[in-house]
Parts: sequence; C-alpha cells; structure tokens
Amino acid sequence: MGTGRLTGRRDQEATVPEASTAAGSADGSPAGSTPRSLAEALRGRDDAGLAALLRARPDLLGPVPGDVTQLATRAGTRASVVRALDRLDRFALQTAEALAVAPDPCPYPVLEGLLTGGEDERARAALPGALATLRDQALVWGDEDRLRLVRTARELLAPSPSRPSPTGLGPTVAEATAGMSPTRVQEIVASVGLPATHDPVSAVIALTGLFTDPERMSALLDEAPAEAHQVLGRLVWGPPYGEVTPNPTPPVRWLRDRGLLLPATARTVVLPREVALHLRGGLAHRDTAPVAPPVPAHREHRPQLVDANAAGQALAALGTVEELVKSWEHAGPPVLRAGGLSVRDLKRTAALLDTTEPQTAFWIELAYAAGLLASDGEADERYAPTPAFDDWVELPPAERWSHLAAAWLPATRTAPLVGEQDTKGRTLSALGPELDRSAAPEVRRRVLELLGDLPEGGAPDPETLLARLAWERPVRGASDLRARLAHWALAEAEVLGVTGRGALSGPGRALLEHRDPAPLLAPLLPEPVDHVLLQADLTAVAPGPLRRPLGDTLAVLADVESKGGATVYRFTPGSVRRALDAGHAAADLHAFLKEHSRTPVPQPLAYLIDDVARRHGHLRVGAASSYVRCDDDAMLGEILADKRSAGLGLRRLAPTVLAAQAEPTALLEGLRAMGYAPAAESRTGDVLVARADAHRTPARSAPVPVPEGPPVPDATLLAAAVRAIRAGDAAATAVRKEPATASAGVPGELPRTSAAETLATVQAAALTGSAVWIGYVNAEGAASQRVIAPVRVEGGFVTGYDHTADEVRTYALHRITGVAELADDQV
Repeated sequence: MGTGRLTGRRDQEATVPEASTAAGSADGSPAGSTPRSLAEALRGRDDAGLAALLRARPDLLGPVPGDVTQLATRAGTRASVVRALDRLDRFALQTAEALAVAPDPCPYPVLEGLLTGGEDERARAALPGALATLRDQALVWGDEDRLRLVRTARELLAPSPSRPSPTGLGPTVAEATAGMSPTRVQEIVASVGLPATHDPVSAVIALTGLFTDPERMSALLDEAPAEAHQVLGRLVWGPPYGEVTPNPTPPVRWLRDRGLLLPATARTVVLPREVALHLRGGLAHRDTAPVAPPVPAHREHRPQLVDANAAGQALAALGTVEELVKSWEHAGPPVLRAGGLSVRDLKRTAALLDTTEPQTAFWIELAYAAGLLASDGEADERYAPTPAFDDWVELPPAERWSHLAAAWLPATRTAPLVGEQDTKGRTLSALGPELDRSAAPEVRRRVLELLGDLPEGGAPDPETLLARLAWERPVRGASDLRARLAHWALAEAEVLGVTGRGALSGPGRALLEHRDPAPLLAPLLPEPVDHVLLQADLTAVAPGPLRRPLGDTLAVLADVESKGGATVYRFTPGSVRRALDAGHAAADLHAFLKEHSRTPVPQPLAYLIDDVARRHGHLRVGAASSYVRCDDDAMLGEILADKRSAGLGLRRLAPTVLAAQAEPTALLEGLRAMGYAPAAESRTGDVLVARADAHRTPARSAPVPVPEGPPVPDATLLAAAVRAIRAGDAAATAVRKEPATASAGVPGELPRTSAAETLATVQAAALTGSAVWIGYVNAEGAASQRVIAPVRVEGGFVTGYDHTADEVRTYALHRITGVAELADDQV
C-alpha cells in the first residue's frame, strides 16, 4: 500500500458540455428583446457594425455570406474562431477565458467577479472595453444579463484534462460526478452533513450549493487538517488534476471523502471548479492584465547621434550587399535540388564578407527580397545578380538604402531560421522554400511602431518591448515564434540602419510612416571621395566611400583588409597579377595610382607592380590539352625538375614548349601555386584577358511576401459585402403567402414550384406590379433567394427590379427553382 501522493497532471481527457449555439433561427426578434442567437444579434447591427466585423475577421468574406445566418454560422466555425482568438489582446482573451468557465448564459456581475474578485478597479474599468471587443468580433453575444460565448470558443477555452484552461480551473461538480455511481454521490453528500436525496441529480445540486456558499464552505474547510490545505494549495491555481496511490494519505482521503477532490480516473483526482473558485476568492485568473504594459525609454540619446549611428550602419549595409551580389556575378553558387543555398556556399560567402553565417544569411535574404539576386533558371541552375542590380548600383546611396529598407519591412522570409530544422527534420537553408513566416511583417512593423511612440532618441529596454508585444498578442500555444520575430526585428533594424543605438532613426521613422526616407538619409551619408592615401606598407586607405570607377578598379588591384569609416586595401602579388590578368598594363596601373593618390606612390608598391608585370606572361599556357611556352628554356627545365609539377603531366615538346595533360585552367593554377606568374594565351598566341563576363539572370521580380490569412478588405469591398448580406437576409426573412398547390418547404429553403406555376406567377406579378420571392441557381451552381418585382417576361427570361440587390436584373426562367407571393405588407 502506498503512502499517497498528489502531483499536477495535464494528460487527462474530458468533454465539457455546451448548450449555447453560434447561430440559431433566422426568424427576427421583436425590437428591444434579448437576441436568441448570434444571427439575431448580428441582424440587429447597423451596416457600420457589420463592416467592422468583416474588417476584423476578413476570413468571413471568403466567399461573401449569402445572408446574416450564413455569416453567423461561418463566424462560429473552428478555424475562424481560432484565428479571431489569436488576435485578441491579453485582457480580452482573459475575458473570453472567464466566460468559458462561467455559467452559460453569464450575467455581467458574475463575469466582473471572475475578473476582478470585487477588488481590482483597473480590471473593472477595462472590462467594458474588452467585452466590446469580443462583441465586435462576434465572439460574444447577448445582453448584459445573458452574455454568451460562441460555442466553438467555449469548446476551445473551457478546461479539459487534455487541454487545461489558461485559468487553471477544472470541471464543475456536475461534470466531475457525471460518471459516478449514485451511491458514492450520496456518501459524499452525507460526509459533508447534507441530508440524503432521492436522486443523484438533486444530490449534485445540493453539493454544488454547498461549494458555492461562502459561509458553509469556509466552515467545512475549517475542519480540514493542515496537510489538506497544503494539498489544495498545490492544485488551486492549476493544473487541477493530481495522481493518487491506491492507498492515499489521510489528508487526501479526507478531501476525497467530502468531494473536495473528485475522482477523474482510477488513479487521478480533480479539484472541482466551485472549490477552486472559493479558494481563489472568486478569481478566474491568478494575475489579470487589464492594462497594456508601458514601454518607457530606457536610455536617452541625442537624435543627431542616433541618426549618425544609423547612417553609418546604412552605409555599411550598402557596401555589404553590393559586395555580396558582385561576388556572385561570375560564378554564383549552385541551387540545391530542393532549393536554396548549400551550407558550404554559405560558409564561403560568410568568409568573403568577413561576417558570421547568420548575418550572411540575412544579407542574402535581403538582397533576394529586394530583387537584386535570384536563380538564373538554367539547366545548371545557379544564383546570380538580376538586371535590377545594375540599375540599383547606379542610384545614389540614400535611394539604394531606401530600396533595401522598403523590401525588408514587408518581407515574410525569415533569415534567422537558417540552420534550424523543419517539422520533417530537414535543415532550413538560405534562399530555401521554407523560410516564409507570414507573421514577420506585422511583428516587424509593430516593433518599429512601439519605438516610434517614444521620444526621439529614446531606446527601450528590449524586455519591456517584448512584454508589450506579448500582451497585445498572447501566445495560446507552445510556439514562441512571435517573441523570436521581435528579437530578430530589433537586431535587423539595427544592422540595417533603421535604428541607431536602439532608437528609431529619422529615416526609420519616415519608412514607418510610408514616406521616402532617402531625403532624410542623404545629408547624413558622407560624400563619395575620388582619392586614396597610399602608404609605404603596401596599403591604401580610402577615407570614405569611393566613387564607382575608382572603387571598382581598386577592388581588382588590391584586397580589402579592413572595413569601417575608412577602408584599408592591401596590394599583394596576387592582387596585382589579378589586375594584369584583367587586361591592365603596368603603365596603366602606375598612372591610375598616381592620379588617384593624395600621397606619392611608395617605391615598394611601384617595385611590386613592375616585378609582377616583368614575370607576368613570361610563361604562356594554351590548349593542347594544354601547353607551356617560354623563350627561356632554362626556366622550363626548372619547372620540369620541380617535384610539384608531377601532377600536371608535363613533357618537353621543344626547347621552349612543354605539353601538359592538365586542362589550361588547372595548369595556370598549378604554376601559380609553384610561384610563377603565367598568362593564358589564345590560339593566335595573344594574351587572354581573364576578366569574365558578368552573368545576369533573366528579368526577375522580387518575391511576393506570403500574407498571414486573407488580406484586410478595403472600404469598397466592405460596402459591397454588407449590401449583399443585407440583400440575402431580406430575401431569406421576407414573409410569404402560403402557395396554393405547392409546399413552401422548410423556412430558409428555396421555394419549389413547377415551371408552369413559376411562369404564371411571374407573369401575373408583372401585370399587377407586385413583388415575388424566388429561388435562383446561377451558372456556377450557387443558390440564392431574391425578392423581385417583374416588369417583363419574354424569351425565357424575366426582367425586374431586384429589391435585394437594389437594381434591375434579368433572370433565366429555367434557373428559377420556384416562386412565392409575398405578404401584402412586405414590399
């Protein structure tokens, strides 16, 4: 026999019964009466109220509901309710959660008690607004004395063993005792001093009455052992389920005998909801959050300092993106079979940019979102710059940055996910197909909006900002994606230059307000310079961003050693040889440096250029498979004697010619690795310029962000949708005369009459100028009900004024399912 233990448990299953309905009868209710269904409540709204509902829940428009009853039914579907709940703020969601554990229907004072405990004045003041939000989104309906949560929302939020309620409450006494034997129920009733009843239903009612009576409940708990109070304390705020051994301890047995713990399974007990509420003082939640957490400024910076810092980041971002895309214009990385960039190519690009792999993934995705690079679509598919890149690099720096920032803000592709695994265990790759997260743009914009609400130069504590976002959109599941998106948005905004030192910059504020940030950024960026400072240690210092012809040539002639406000270039034999391979002569290089240097050309640099140029092209490599040609036969002998040349398959054909088995490119690389400076030559013996043509993809548009759910409808669509719903509702609720021969069917169904009766009725209506009610099936098979006043019937068509559409329309007679006359006072 065990000693008995009680622990929290979340893996039980239960079903909470629900009596309310999301949509009921389509019949109207008298003015001023309590609506009996959600449909009646929606029917009582004005057009602005319906439009507000459709704007808040745009999924209800796909397709446009035929009438208010269809709208109410669709508003109660699981997918739509889940989407609506996910968009509530924390207190509105807590209000819905409280309604899910409250009696159905729930009077307003009861709901207020669950959320305030009678003491929280802030919650009492915020409750009407939260309830109005739930009403506006058709999640709650009914008057204040009969508040009802739609059935699907109650099912989603009500507690069950498999899905505990966020309130931490368990089932009611009636729900927990539903499967209990009548004898056991009577034993519990007797143990708490209540008189025996004749049936279990009245026994449960009596027990519930005891547990909801504060005075009697306090007296019962006063008799409980101290250890029993400790057990209740572990369960009171949830989860309400606990395991017990076959021989529980005396405190647990005392609670179980008196129904303060009720059996859920053979080894599980549950704390009834009424008991928990008494112990909590009537509160549904341990902590309510009626007011959004403030986001104060944690640090204050001068706005000029923020803008200067952001401008420096923006300039660095432009250089990084340009360097990235240019590095892919000759031999871009291949596209993986499943799409995306390989890990090896990501590492190689990170080394080239001298940054981390996560940051490299961000720059790659940003260039892709801006339409600057894409796959070329060839059989051997590779990534390459797009034609738009050539236009982009010619723009002024401020306009180039504006283009990048405008692509970043609405992008749904999420670079920080690179390297993580998807649901199938596959690693996510940069430029891969699984990086879109539809919530990213909304979170990104909201982060900037919160930054924009602070005084200029104010930077918040990231934790307070994240707390605010969590209140505005609390996480109902286990996913922390929104919090991670917010973290990433802060980091990306800083590295891109939208923020500076954690505060929103002037250009970032313009971007947020849909203004062009370029005019604000341009004065903050340094003017491009047309000179460098050559130094004796074979380096050149660029005191600012270089003008394009100078920067492009210097990038070929020297290697970038360090970046920052001043970029340092280093001249090496390899970089000089690269310039010579690109077609520049030694004299051209001397002239170029002399023209663009504010300091004299150092002698070591001049010697380096002359020395490399003297040896450059002394050896000639061609295709034989390949060959080496040199006027100095002693040098060729030296090459043959070198053991490092064994892999090239060299043999002497003539005193000045060596043949090789290696391809020309491999032969060039091999000789350069041995310390020589060979040059490639053409079939005619001319030196080949090694500059490759820049590769471009066909014209490609930037990727379209993946939206989160249906788009928000505009005013025109909302007005048309509301009019269509009103029209359908007018037809569905019109009072009709009983047909003489055919049954009108169930209310709400299309009328059914024969073709002859239909023709006779509409002809008579055309003669008398009266209106009729028809059922109509269009060419797509969609059925609808219309109220029309026929004016002409001929050629198999009836033309008349459609009261529901408020316009003249023509209907094919063979598509009319039936017709009925309206009551005299309807139209």
